[in-house]
Amino acid sequence: MIIDSHVHLKHGDAAATEYTPERIVEVMDAAGIERSVVFAMSTTTRRAIEMADHAVRRFPERLVPYVYALPSYERPVIDEVREAIEDLGFRGIKIHVGECGLRPYIVDPVIALAGDLGVPCLIDLAGFITTAERLATEFPRTSLIIAHFGRYLCTDTSLIEQFIALAEAHRNVYLDASGVVLTWTITEAVRRIGAERVLFGTDGPHPEPDETSKARNAIRQIESLDISDEEKAMVLGGSVARLLAL
Repeated sequence: MIIDSHVHLKHGDAAATEYTPERIVEVMDAAGIERSVVFAMSTTTRRAIEMADHAVRRFPERLVPYVYALPSYERPVIDEVREAIEDLGFRGIKIHVGECGLRPYIVDPVIALAGDLGVPCLIDLAGFITTAERLATEFPRTSLIIAHFGRYLCTDTSLIEQFIALAEAHRNVYLDASGVVLTWTITEAVRRIGAERVLFGTDGPHPEPDETSKARNAIRQIESLDISDEEKAMVLGGSVARLLAL
C-alpha cells in the first residue's frame, strides 16, 4: 500500500493554490496511491480544520487529516487543535515556519500538545537545524516529522547531513522525503535510521509537469533507491501507517 504522507488541500505558494478532495483522489487513483495525509495552510487554523474535515468526510477511506496549527497573536489555537484531534479524529499536526515563528513561546505549546495526545507533528523548518535540535531534545514524547529532510529542494549536503544525524540521535525524529532532490540522501537516511522513520510524500498536488506525473515521479524516486524491496515498501507506506496506527 502506498501512502502519501504530505498532501495539500491548500498550498503555501504565492497563490495559496487550493485543490479539491475530488481532484486529490483523482491524482491518487492515477498514480496508484491508496491513502493520503491531507491538510490546508495559508489560512486560519479554524478554516484549515473545516477544509480537512470536509475532505475526509467525502473520502473517509482514502484521506487522513492533519490539523494546521497557526498560533495567533489575536487568540490561542490550542483548544481548536485539541478539538480537531480528540473530537474530529485528526491524526497529526502541521506547522510551517513560513507562517508562524518558531520561538518557544509560540510553538512549544503545540509541540507539547502533540506529545500529550500521542500524535505526530509535521514541521517545515526551512533549514533551521538549531530549532529542530531544541525541539527534539526538549520534547522527546513528541514524534517530529521533519519536512523535506530539513529544507525544501535543498542541495546543501552539509545541512541534510545534520538533519539525518539529528534523526540518528533522537528516536522521536522522522524524515519526510517529499521535495528531496538529492535522491541518494534518502538511501543514506534509510541505512542510518531505518526505513520505518523515513516517510514518502509528494508535497502535492503540483502542476509541474502535471499533478499525476508529479506523484508518479515521487514514487519512482523511492523505487529507484539502492535499498531492499522491504525497505522500499516501508518508506512508501509502512512507516506512516505504523506511525499513525492506520
